[in-house]
Amino acid sequence: MKTFDGLELAVQRSGPADAALTVVLVHCWTGDHRIWHNQVAELQWEFGRQVQLITYDHRGHGASDVAPRETCTIDHVGADLGRLIDRYAPTGSLILAGHSLGGMAIMALAEQRPDLLMRLAGTVLVSTSAGDLHEINLGLPAAAGKRVQDVLPYALAARSRTLTPAARRRSPIIESQLVRRFLFGQEPRRDDMSLTIATLVNTPAPSMTGFFEDIVRRHDRRDTIGGLAVAPVHVLVGDQDKLTPKRHARRIVEAINGARLTVLPGAGHMLPLERDALVSEAIVEMVRAAHAAPAAVPARLAIAQ
Repeated sequence: MKTFDGLELAVQRSGPADAALTVVLVHCWTGDHRIWHNQVAELQWEFGRQVQLITYDHRGHGASDVAPRETCTIDHVGADLGRLIDRYAPTGSLILAGHSLGGMAIMALAEQRPDLLMRLAGTVLVSTSAGDLHEINLGLPAAAGKRVQDVLPYALAARSRTLTPAARRRSPIIESQLVRRFLFGQEPRRDDMSLTIATLVNTPAPSMTGFFEDIVRRHDRRDTIGGLAVAPVHVLVGDQDKLTPKRHARRIVEAINGARLTVLPGAGHMLPLERDALVSEAIVEMVRAAHAAPAAVPARLAIAQ
């Protein structure tokens, strides 16, 4: 699919193009569509061809085109998401699930495309934030955490510019340490960490620095996400998430009337992988509710500790 500024995005689809309901799964910064592989398998098993299911790689990620640094912004990925919906799901109801940057893209979409909000049957926001990410310290003492946060994206970008992907795959020293220390909670599975390292290694330098700067320095949508309340919203966060801590999830719930919050003990930032069954269940529940009562599905607030 072509973006409005001419980049090619890699898109994966299953189910009928004219389905009454489309589920779009939107991945995280430095990830790609494979982050959702468990949810794709579960949704296909549960619903088969009853729904259209779409995953894709953001600009500057995965198999999509490398994006100029200045276009690596949440506004741009929000516009890309809107264009994708126009192209592949121009009619019917929508369920959107976004992880980290993916959740922020959905927030940008809510700002940019109020016309699409009326088609929402539900939104699942996973390990994400509506703003104030400059305050994050990665679970370290404040001064040290700020220094690490400010240095890491540029160190990774330098590796991307000076080493081939093959060389980085052979020796992902910084990437492996970052993934284990900052992205996962207790007892991560080796395969999940390997996939996360692989997508990180594959992320080009402009995406490392451009998105980092926009996410940390400019992203603030706390005053505009309330429009998502037109349909049920379920917010999930790990209680050991160092990138988008649970206080950020609580702020999202406070800003969206009727939103539901689930806090997952022992989990870090990569919930679609490390708590795959629970994330899948949240999306499946949305699809079932949409099938049962697409015009009015009650939302509720429930905190699981």
